[in-house]
Amino acid sequence: MTQIQFNNALLGLQDKLHFYALSLTSDQEKANDLLQETFLKALTYRDKFAQNTNFKAWIYTIMKNTFINDYRRNVKTKSTFDGANSEFHLKFSRDKMYPGPDSFYSSKEINKSINALEDEYKVPFTMFLQGYKYKEIAKKLGLPLGTVKSRIFFTRKKLEKTLREYAR
Repeated sequence: MTQIQFNNALLGLQDKLHFYALSLTSDQEKANDLLQETFLKALTYRDKFAQNTNFKAWIYTIMKNTFINDYRRNVKTKSTFDGANSEFHLKFSRDKMYPGPDSFYSSKEINKSINALEDEYKVPFTMFLQGYKYKEIAKKLGLPLGTVKSRIFFTRKKLEKTLREYAR
């Protein structure tokens, strides 16, 4: 596909892409920004387009992935920082309850219950609590992904039963 054909095909999808962007964002300005960013990425990565494949699907995928990445980035930023007055201040929930003396006892009981588990359940679960992703746990422990997921699930169920009095 020559550059002229590529550009014509891209411009031919402009109206449909705009409607798709509008359905994703529900905001006219954000839809226009998403459309512009999609066009920019399509033109920038034109050489990545494989000949004899579905051009329309390729462009729609670029738009969808751009929207998802922007959404995740915005959620992550909003949950951590408040950008008022061009300064970043940590957000603290005003109605958040801070731990009381009895919660430390609960924490000890929870850790005691976790440590009482068999290693085949305890190890994947503690790795999960430390922030490892399922795939990372599976790779480090040399287990199938499904096994890791089920062990973490069953560990949660076991802990729910053991710690029923703390789950209010």
